[in-house]
Amino acid sequence: MNIRTNILLRVYLAFGFIVVLAFAVFFKMCQLQFVQGKKWKAMADSLSTRYVNVDAARGNIFSVDGSLLATSVPEYELHMDMLAGGIEDDKVFYDKVDSLAMKLSQFFGDKSAREYSAILREARRDSSRYQLVRRKVSYQDLKKIRKFPIFNLGKYKGGLIVIQKNKRILPFRTLAMRTIGYKNENVKNPVGLEGAYADYINGETGKRLMQRIAGGVWMPVNQDDEIAPKDGADIISTIDVNFQDVAQSALEKQLIKSNADHGTVILMEVATGEVRAVANFTKVEPGVYKEKFNYAIAGNQDPGSTFKVASYMALLEDKMVDTSTRVGTGTYKIPGHTIKDSHGSIGVVSVKKAFEESSNAAVAYLVNKAYHDDQAKFTDHLYDWHLNEKMGLQIPGEAQPVVKNPKNTSWNKNMTLPQMAYGYEMQLTPLKMLTFYNAIANNGKYVTPIFVREIRRLGNTVERFQTRVVNEKICSDVTLSKMKGMLEGVVDEGTGKSIIYNPLYKVAGKTGTAQVADANRGYRAKLQYQASFCGYFPANKPKYSLIVVINDPKNGYYGATVAGPVFREIADRVYASDLEIHQDQPTHYVGNTQLPKIKTGNFKALQQVYTKLGVKPLYASNTARNVDTSNGIPSQEMKFKPGTVPSVTGMGLSDALYVLGNAGFKTTVRGAGVVTKQSVTGGSIIPKGSRIIIELE
Repeated sequence: MNIRTNILLRVYLAFGFIVVLAFAVFFKMCQLQFVQGKKWKAMADSLSTRYVNVDAARGNIFSVDGSLLATSVPEYELHMDMLAGGIEDDKVFYDKVDSLAMKLSQFFGDKSAREYSAILREARRDSSRYQLVRRKVSYQDLKKIRKFPIFNLGKYKGGLIVIQKNKRILPFRTLAMRTIGYKNENVKNPVGLEGAYADYINGETGKRLMQRIAGGVWMPVNQDDEIAPKDGADIISTIDVNFQDVAQSALEKQLIKSNADHGTVILMEVATGEVRAVANFTKVEPGVYKEKFNYAIAGNQDPGSTFKVASYMALLEDKMVDTSTRVGTGTYKIPGHTIKDSHGSIGVVSVKKAFEESSNAAVAYLVNKAYHDDQAKFTDHLYDWHLNEKMGLQIPGEAQPVVKNPKNTSWNKNMTLPQMAYGYEMQLTPLKMLTFYNAIANNGKYVTPIFVREIRRLGNTVERFQTRVVNEKICSDVTLSKMKGMLEGVVDEGTGKSIIYNPLYKVAGKTGTAQVADANRGYRAKLQYQASFCGYFPANKPKYSLIVVINDPKNGYYGATVAGPVFREIADRVYASDLEIHQDQPTHYVGNTQLPKIKTGNFKALQQVYTKLGVKPLYASNTARNVDTSNGIPSQEMKFKPGTVPSVTGMGLSDALYVLGNAGFKTTVRGAGVVTKQSVTGGSIIPKGSRIIIELE
């Protein structure tokens, strides 16, 4: 092959390789552009812009009297765009940056003016579009900050970027904290009402378009959300803040006095099963108690002598004894164990007296004698009364009751039955025990406790929860009558007389003292006791049932002396403050009969309050224009033209929310106190469902 041919061959090969490579590149370009184009374009967009979730304002939790137990308030994160339109000119920025730094330093007090100035100047040199200025800023502070130099150049001009976040607060702080619960992304199991009704309270998240800028920082593309979040619904609980305060105060005081490990109190309305107060305290250090665990619904332990009510009810229902039946006290021997009365023998007495003096020996003997040959007959009563079942509470965490029967492998035919008679070898929560007493007070009707009355959205009821009846009649009227008499006798003549008895109203109940078993080493490892008192009042017409349980007190351990004072204090204050209990008593007017000025708003609620107080037209407030004498109280209905925005200036928050909600508008609240401004003037015509911002001071 000559030189010319060799050179041409090499040229053709090189040219052919280049042509093939060109076709390959062209093919790949076509594939990327037309076949995979959408995929890569979407990926590029995701790296530069993306939508992020915007949390909705969580719904409020109210007490039964309308007080706010939990709410979400806006909290703001402030950033600054150093290239905003109003400060593009260096002269404008540098002329005012030191003044802005001084204002920020004076306002927050965390850095000097020089430090703030250095931070802002450096951000300017770096052309930062999203410089963090401050986190956790309140709405009231934000209003003042907007007036600072540079920030006051106007919207989009001063570079101030405001990111709203929602902060959950409890206006009453520790009041009913465990019942209210909390939301925590790191906690899988829901806690309290916040956890149980999260689907309602959380609302629907919105969307905001964010753009990635230099340094990997994401900043909002627009000032407003692309998809606005939908606020959560409100929860109307059954808690009464006044009773809750009384319960927590009385329990904490006694826990400190007795140097106990923990304790719980539950106050329930007899007819409805609505829980008016529930307090749980655990010792965290000497003399300091906090709510850390819900013993009321999850604290399974031997109930002790408060359980004797169930034992005597079974005996009376089966006609094994009568209240006048004579029985010995002091000691009762069973194989392998001797049951003793801690206070010693009181001789041979009636069943009623043995119950009033809380004789363990007497009830163990009676139950063992009556049911020894058919032990399942006794436990069948307990199962018929649903003591072995969960109650299906509205809040999570309810413990599974443990009530044995002869089929259980741990059942001892000689020991289990007589020990169950006085509240051992079983596990019941305080709320479970209270519910049983509540059924006696409720003339035999067994109802489940409820913590939530209804769910509302924009003032309209979404769901209402009714009392659930588990058993219409737990026993005969004859047995009920005898049990009520025995429970009243405990306070009138028995173990509760010295502490619980009050000559102004009758109380029925039972003391309880139980030795608590160590989880690993049993009853004898360390002497720990549980003191309790469970009952209801006023005994002649029961309105409330109440249980107090105090665990491991160091200064005394009897139910009457440790739990009794808490029961007495709560019962006295509830009785004194509940107007319905005193309806049959004559009304007396003392002191100033002039009513204070009233705000317009929810007049149905106002009329109800005035009716309970017995206010008469003669003493009507001078703010009323029309007097409605049908209920004997003055009234001034809030009127506004349908389709227009009501004026709520001057109202409190509850009334303002009520009026605007009933008119069909969404409300955003800023501040606290009395409404001073509303974003849409009263009388304006806007579509229903529109959002109105109200400012309170």
